[in-house]
Amino acid sequence: MVYDYEYFKKEILTLTGIDLNCYQERQMKRRIDFLISKNKIEGYDKYASVLRTDRNKFEEFVNYITINVSEFYRDFSQWKVLEEKAVPELISRFGRNLKIWSAACSTGDEPYSLVMALSRHLPLGSIRIHATDLDRQVIARAKEGIYPARSLQSLPSDLKRRFFRQTGEDEFRIANEIKACVEFREHNLLKDPYPPGYHLIVCRNVLIYFTETAKDMVFRKYYKSLAEGGILFIGSSEQIMNHREIGYQRKNAFFYQKP
Repeated sequence: MVYDYEYFKKEILTLTGIDLNCYQERQMKRRIDFLISKNKIEGYDKYASVLRTDRNKFEEFVNYITINVSEFYRDFSQWKVLEEKAVPELISRFGRNLKIWSAACSTGDEPYSLVMALSRHLPLGSIRIHATDLDRQVIARAKEGIYPARSLQSLPSDLKRRFFRQTGEDEFRIANEIKACVEFREHNLLKDPYPPGYHLIVCRNVLIYFTETAKDMVFRKYYKSLAEGGILFIGSSEQIMNHREIGYQRKNAFFYQKP
C-alpha cells in the first residue's frame, strides 16, 4: 500500500502539476481515500488510471484536494486591521496604485473582499487585484461572482447593500464594478514563478495543509515577491515561526512586513 500511494503521488504530479509530497500526508490521504471509496474504485493505481481518462472525475479530484473553503471578510477583526491600519499605511508609502496579489484565491471571496476594503480609501477605478489559484473550476466560479448567503455572513452590511444583489432565495450576485477590479489566472504556488514588486500579498488559511518544508519555501518566495515595505497578510490559523530568519518584521499577529 505504501508503494501504491508513492506511485499515485508521482502520477498526480505528472497529471496535474500538484506535488502531494508538499501536503500533510495523513490529511491528504484521508481526502483521497474518501474519493476512492465514493467512486467505488479499488486502490490508488486504478484511481490514477481513472483520472487519466475521466475528465469529470479528474476535475472532482482537483477541486476536492485543493480544499476550497472561503467567505467574505473571513475572520472579521483581521479585515478591520487591514482596512483601518494596513491599507492607509500602504497608500501613504506607495500611493494609490497599489500592486496586490490574492494568492490561492479559491472562489473569489478574498480578492473581492480586498476590493471592497480598498474602496473605503480609493476609487474603484484605481484598484487592481491579481488573483490566482491552481484550480480552474474555482476560478470559473469566481469570475461568475454568485455566492450563497452563508458566504456573506461576515461582510459589513453597508458593503453587502452596496455591492450585492439578491438573485434567489439563497443566492447573491456581486456587482460588475467589483468584478472588473480583479484579474484571475491559474498559478501553482509549489512550482510556478512568483511575480515581483507586490505591495500587499494575501494568502490565508491555505498553507496549513502544507508540510513545514513547503510552507517555508512559500513564505520565502512571498518575501522575495514583496516590494520593500510591502505586507503579507496570512490566516488566523497560521504563523511564520521563523519570520525573523527570513527577514519579515511582524507588525500584527497576521501581518508581516518586508523592511
